[in-house]
Amino acid sequence: MRRQLAEALLRGLGWTAQEGDPVPDRCVVVAAPHTSNWDFFYLLLFAWRFDVSLRFVGKHTLFAGPMGPVMRALGGVPVDRSRPGGLVGQLATALAEQPRMAVVIPAEGSRARRPHWKSGFYRLAQVAGVPISLSFLDYERKLGGFGPCFPATGDMKQDMDLVRAFYADKCGRHPELFGPVQLEEELEV
Repeated sequence: MRRQLAEALLRGLGWTAQEGDPVPDRCVVVAAPHTSNWDFFYLLLFAWRFDVSLRFVGKHTLFAGPMGPVMRALGGVPVDRSRPGGLVGQLATALAEQPRMAVVIPAEGSRARRPHWKSGFYRLAQVAGVPISLSFLDYERKLGGFGPCFPATGDMKQDMDLVRAFYADKCGRHPELFGPVQLEEELEV
């Protein structure tokens, strides 16, 4: 029923779904471009359309009180950000414990333009031993869905070249806010 609802809503809003590689039951999903609050809504619809069990990360305090059940029902995973360096470990443990969990990470780390992406999605895929699936929203063509899926090989430049090629023609709701598709670690080399 969720799939039919998502298809109807997407069609009614003028969006087309594009299917790429199948999204594995356990993986890290990169959400890009991430330039608007609307991105979460559309990504959720595309996940329902393709029957992807999407999980997103949220500060543990967002799960307190009356919003807690809503956040969990939408796929939220509470994390304690006060533990430095612990986020990747917490998510890797959650991935290992769940038979079906696609953790969505907005690699840009913000809706504001940044000089580089955060590498947490890449490190998480390596630590958890799960592949990376690239999701997208192209507001210019009103096209969205999932693209290639690949393992984090450890050759960061090669893997990121694949990511750059995929997102080269994707246009966020606010294109001026979509920064360069590169990791800070690539700049340090």
